[in-house]
Amino acid sequence: MATASFTLTPVPPFRLDDTAWALRRRARNQIDRWDGTHYTRVLAIDNRAVKICVAQTGSGEIPKLHITLHSAEELAGAQQAEITTIVATMLGITIDLAAFYELADSDDVLSSLVQPFRGVKPPRFPTIFEALLNAFACQQVTLEVGIILLNRFTEAYGLPYHDGQTIAHAFPRPADVADTSLDAIRKLGFSFQKARAISELANGLMQHPDMLAPLTTLPNDEVIQQLLVLRGVGRWTAEYVLLRGLGRIAMFPGDDVGAQRNLQRLFHLDEKPTYDTVKKLTASWQPYAGLVYFHLLLDTLQQKGCM
Repeated sequence: MATASFTLTPVPPFRLDDTAWALRRRARNQIDRWDGTHYTRVLAIDNRAVKICVAQTGSGEIPKLHITLHSAEELAGAQQAEITTIVATMLGITIDLAAFYELADSDDVLSSLVQPFRGVKPPRFPTIFEALLNAFACQQVTLEVGIILLNRFTEAYGLPYHDGQTIAHAFPRPADVADTSLDAIRKLGFSFQKARAISELANGLMQHPDMLAPLTTLPNDEVIQQLLVLRGVGRWTAEYVLLRGLGRIAMFPGDDVGAQRNLQRLFHLDEKPTYDTVKKLTASWQPYAGLVYFHLLLDTLQQKGCM
């Protein structure tokens, strides 16, 4: 077993624990793991399973991230550089949120929400493909059920990493599932429509690997138009991918039922806000409404005693 290690310096303030939980969302998540000290995940790099282990030292104001890589064979410099980019993107370590904290300090409601989680960065899935599949899994079911489906899917089709005692899996790539039957995906608990959406997306990316690449440079409205063409993508999924897949932190998914409930609690509303009301409630938080989305998630997790 080969190992490599390096250190990254996030733009302060930074908190690995809260950022990891914004990725995890639920304790049952077997893809993004947090043991109280280390964030771990398996990545598929050049058809090789690589386990990444991230730990933070120093305060939130003077943070250091220590990353250790484990793989069956020694990693080349280019592979380590690719992993460095992925980790930095997933954990948002280069994002400067000074202007966001100035905004929060001037808003009594926002300040009380943000202060306990000062240092959380907006996390992202490593690929748009993974962001879309997360959205597919969580459509019209509870987040708890969606995470269970993603765990099953990853265990069934993800590249395995063996450490001699346990096995963990990388999130499946399009090539891992492109030839899989709809019945096989459905047996994991996905509906026929979700299985079809997963299969069509994976096969589409096998035929056109750069199909989703242009989304990274398009404005939000055009990204949504492009995504809505895909099977299984509606307004919520498109906005979810903008936030969690493309890092557009101005995007607050207005149809997100959990987020609607969180806003209802935050503003002491009699009922869940509609999509249009969500947009009005979050307008004063721009261009950071999506970042507030993550703070609301963390606040809910904390109140439930999950963190």
